[in-house]
Order: sequence, then structure tokens, then C-alpha cells
Amino acid sequence: MSGTRPSTSDKRRTFRKLHESGCFAIPNPWNVGSARYLQGLGFPALATTSSGYAHSQGYADGAPSLDQVLAHFRELAAATDVPLNADFEDGLADDLDGLAQNVTRCVATGVAGLSIEDSPNDGKTPLYDLDTAVTRVKAARAAIDRAGGDVLLTGRAEGFIRGVPDLDDAVRRLKAYAAAGADCLYAPGIKTREQIEAVVKAVAPKPVNFLNSGAFGFTVADLAAMGVRRISVGGSLARVAMHAFIRTATEIAKEGKFDGFAGLISNPELNKFFSEDRKKFSS
Repeated sequence: MSGTRPSTSDKRRTFRKLHESGCFAIPNPWNVGSARYLQGLGFPALATTSSGYAHSQGYADGAPSLDQVLAHFRELAAATDVPLNADFEDGLADDLDGLAQNVTRCVATGVAGLSIEDSPNDGKTPLYDLDTAVTRVKAARAAIDRAGGDVLLTGRAEGFIRGVPDLDDAVRRLKAYAAAGADCLYAPGIKTREQIEAVVKAVAPKPVNFLNSGAFGFTVADLAAMGVRRISVGGSLARVAMHAFIRTATEIAKEGKFDGFAGLISNPELNKFFSEDRKKFSS
């Protein structure tokens, strides 16, 4: 890249434009290296992964502190020239004032978008009741608007990954979140064409994010034909890396074999990419 790097406002405008038409994949890096490599592959936007980041730091998903999470967002936003969406879990606050303050701080990290889940981060209750969840989306929306309003808000219905796989409930929640000010809607865990199309139809014309984190067999073209606007992969890329690491390390520890190193990308190849990438980034 040459010339002036895009500003935070530029990236936010680009992110909103991406949600107006078409369908795009938004992969989830978990550190600067993975973010820069994904950017180098030409993805138009990136999204954080709470699980990928937490595991890379030695925590269970949801365990890092607010300050750690915000620092991670800030680091990735500063390290990349494409829009970054923040997986902000439940806003890392149960009370509305805390949620609003945290969303304000999240916006200040330079992200182009953020998502708010309707599941408490404490792991004790699967979902907030609908009225509470809607109030929380409204609080997040108001905090974003006070900060300028250009950050895109995604409302998440978490039932399918929290043990409450009820499509009617998910649709009811997503429609309510759309009415409460969410710009994009997301029900992680839905898997079938029927579920996907039902969600897209229910919240139209607002865009839908689909979590393509399993071997569902859907391509970008397939999902575009269903009306999906944005395709994320959650912590799956981070798990690919961790899975390969665990499998190979276990083989060394248990069998004394090093076969897992066969076919690896070489150190010179990675050095070449990051050296050239750094030159582009600083130009």
C-alpha cells in the first residue's frame, strides 16, 4: 500500500458500505500476525474472536479482563488497514451503565463495528430475558450514537450456542434487536439452509452475519444466494492453529516422532511475507 493509511473514519465508512450489498467473508484473527496475514490475502474486513484471543493468552473464553480485551482490539485496529469488528461478548458488564461505558471505551479503540450478545458472560444463565436483552441493545446503540454513531452495531441471538436452540425465539429476538437499533443481525449456531433463510427473511432488509465455523458445506456463493451479507468463522481459524500445535506436540511427547513438521511453511517464506508487509504498512 502506498500513500496515506486509512483513518478510523475511513475504515468505518468502508465497513458500512460492505453491508449495503453483496456478500463478504470476514475471518477472525487472534493476534497481529494472523490479522496482517489475512489482510494480505485480500479480505476486505476482519473480526476479532473472543475464544481465539483468550486461548492464545492461556484463558478460557470470556475470562480475560475488560482492559485486556480493549487493548487487544486497539492493537489489531492499529495494526491493520481494513475495518475491524469487535467480538465484545456481552459488553463485559451486566448493568446498563457499565455496558454503556464499556461500549464507549470499545468505540475509542478504533474498531469499525462491535457485537453485543444476549447471553450473560458469567455462564450462569443461558440468555437474558427478551426485554432485558432489548434494553441492552438500546443502551449500546445510544452509547455508539453519543460517540458519533459511525460504528456498526451487531445484535446477537445466542440461543443456538447456549443450549436453547429455538429458531422462533432467535427470530423474535433478532427482529427486536433490529428495531432497537442493531445494524446487523447474527444468530451463531444456526446450520441449515432453512434456518439461514428464515433469519435473513425475518430481519430484511438489514444484513445478516452467518457463522460458518463447521463443515456445513456452504460456500460464499451458496450463502450469498441465501441472502447472507457477512460470513465470519469465529474461533475456527485459531482452533486450526491450536489443533495442529497440540497434535504435533503430543506426538513428540508421547511417541517421540516429529512427523507433524512435514510440509510446513518455511521460516524464510514467513520472513519474506512479513518483511514485505511491514514495508507496505510503513510506506
